[in-house]
Amino acid sequence: MRERDFQKDLMREIEESFPGCVVAKTDPTYIQGFPDLLILHNDKWATLECKRSAKASLRPNQGRWVKRLGEMSFASFIFPENRKDVLNALQKYFEKS
Repeated sequence: MRERDFQKDLMREIEESFPGCVVAKTDPTYIQGFPDLLILHNDKWATLECKRSAKASLRPNQGRWVKRLGEMSFASFIFPENRKDVLNALQKYFEKS
């Protein structure tokens, strides 16, 4: 599966799983390595870096951004092999008060 196809399906699933949320695709030319998706849900936000597989290589700064944004809110790498686990973790994060 190509990353863009995975990402498109993932965006649809997130919108269905979290009614009323906003899922925005970030501009890859603005901040190098910044995660692909920004998710706004109620008073919380999260970012996800999409990869086509668990074995896909990281681009420069992707690990640094996921770590930094994860310290601020919720951030994760997501790929078909961990999709369910990451979406479950995101659900728990959005449900926290």
